[in-house]
Amino acid sequence: STPSNSTPQPSSSSAPPAAAGSSTILRQRKFALGTTTMASTSAGTSDIKMDESEAAAYTADYDDNGSPSKSNENDDDDDDDYEKNDEVFQDEADAGSLEMQPLQKEGSLKQQQHQPQQGSDGLFHDRHGHPQQPGGLWSGLNDFLYPPNLPRSCQLLRKENIAVPLCYLLVGLLQGLSSPLINVFPIDLGATEAQQTTLSSIKSLPASFKLIFGFLSDNFSFFGYRRKPYMFAGWLLSSAAMMMLILFTNLDISSSDSGCFNGSGSGKGEDPPDDAPSIPLLALCFLLFGTGYWLADVMGDSIVAEKAKLEPAEHRGSIQSSCYSYRFFGLMAAAPLSTYMYTAFGPYSVILFMSLLPLVILPAICMLGEVPNVEIKSTPEQCREIWNTVSSRACWQPMGFVFLYNILQVSNGAWREFQKTVLGFTSCQLNLILIVAYVLLYLGILSYKYYFIKYSWRHVYISTSLLSGVFSVLQVLLIYGITFGLSPFLFALGDDVFTEFIGGIQFLPTTIMMVHLCPAGSEGASYAMFTTVNNAALNLATAISTHLLGIWDVSKEALEDGDLTGMVNLTYLTSAIQLSGILFVCLLPHTKDGLSELESKGKSDYGGFLFLTITFLSIGYSIFVGVLNIIAPGW
Repeated sequence: STPSNSTPQPSSSSAPPAAAGSSTILRQRKFALGTTTMASTSAGTSDIKMDESEAAAYTADYDDNGSPSKSNENDDDDDDDYEKNDEVFQDEADAGSLEMQPLQKEGSLKQQQHQPQQGSDGLFHDRHGHPQQPGGLWSGLNDFLYPPNLPRSCQLLRKENIAVPLCYLLVGLLQGLSSPLINVFPIDLGATEAQQTTLSSIKSLPASFKLIFGFLSDNFSFFGYRRKPYMFAGWLLSSAAMMMLILFTNLDISSSDSGCFNGSGSGKGEDPPDDAPSIPLLALCFLLFGTGYWLADVMGDSIVAEKAKLEPAEHRGSIQSSCYSYRFFGLMAAAPLSTYMYTAFGPYSVILFMSLLPLVILPAICMLGEVPNVEIKSTPEQCREIWNTVSSRACWQPMGFVFLYNILQVSNGAWREFQKTVLGFTSCQLNLILIVAYVLLYLGILSYKYYFIKYSWRHVYISTSLLSGVFSVLQVLLIYGITFGLSPFLFALGDDVFTEFIGGIQFLPTTIMMVHLCPAGSEGASYAMFTTVNNAALNLATAISTHLLGIWDVSKEALEDGDLTGMVNLTYLTSAIQLSGILFVCLLPHTKDGLSELESKGKSDYGGFLFLTITFLSIGYSIFVGVLNIIAPGW
């Protein structure tokens, strides 16, 4: 609502709630003569009376119409003081009772002054006197940037929160920039296939230590903060790792795929210079880059897990869906940009971009509104809380579904070879499929955020799994050459990218569920543990798909000879395995409310032990495979 120019009248129904004795009450005293009744978050209601000195101060600062007097024209300084008082109040008050106050209805003085004011001409004016239409562009933009149905701490685009969405956006941008780079740069350096495998896996190896990163931030603070210093250090390390390549090596290397965009490439680049990065140095730099990258990523997840608990019940999941939409937007935008930059300007441009991007977020991290010097629970107490969480049926049952469903998402490991050998797809066409897949993945995230977020999780998984099964079977038609008049490339493009679209829809329900399973004070370690289980299951699915290649002959030689029987059989088998995941959907609750119902059914030490066993075995497997790829490439 638009405040009028008249003096606000005291009203017990319209006065904003505040904690007794806080600076907010002092602010309200300057705006009411006589008695103001205010709701106290700690003890019912209390009458706050203004004494004579305060009334005199009011009359000195404001005229009879409630407008600032000439002696108090510098209202901006007062606003700053009020803002400082608010910050002190937010630090000292209980976060749970403070943050859930609806901000748009009971806004601060500065928010009220910056709202459009209605003048004598009947038009609305901003604080500088510019006429505005009520409820117009300004109001719509303000509501978009700062959703009025969310508490201030959940309004991500405010300056004290902007580091959180920027962190997710940066994660997506660096994923999109580094993936195409790591696919082609080692080839231009003359790396063997084994070395290429090593470099591809070494960047993601630090992801196996996400649980350790989360545990450190939960238990050890720096300068009174648990998240900001680790996020700052992580992005600084990522930037420094890429800067090492720029400062100490020669990156003036031509791409072997320059024909991807202009059609004139020979498919073979020039020999790299003598002072080009060595493979061991490149591996070290990407290991450090990945360490900083995943450290900052865990901090972003931890902050979101904390803020998500402050969301109103009817808007649960909005923070995560927004953050992941930023992340996948960055991935979608950066992947084609990286491919073009590498082809047109060489690796130097991509690596320089990757070294500068993390520095952009550092000022925003410094402004991050984290409450300092919070009480940190002892390590044994945190471990007990995590144990109570994982032994609850609300945890191990749905997380059991996550693990079983993801481990059954076994892909056809020979599909890429079929596309290159039989269909004759070029590297450029395969990259285009990847880029369009990223676009559809992002659209899948948006679709869930805006259309399916209120739907039952079970119904989402059942419907999307059936659609995924249909697209998997369509691969058989492509193998037989039945494309309904479309070129094989367009038919394969639709098949692959719509599978990613379905994956985008499936992504958010489980991540929203994971956040609400995190115990307070241990968000970093617990959320990292849940995501580790999710990622480990996908890694195991990849390993299973590799082992299935030995059942039928799907080798390159068989495909070149036109023997496609094994390819058809393998496609049917992997499609059936993927579809079988819906058999376990009964383990998944329908909605967030279903988690509470499961929690009321008690705990199971056996379920908790099984969950932790799978978690640590998954972490051990990921580390084992990562280290083996480094010390014995091609094993």
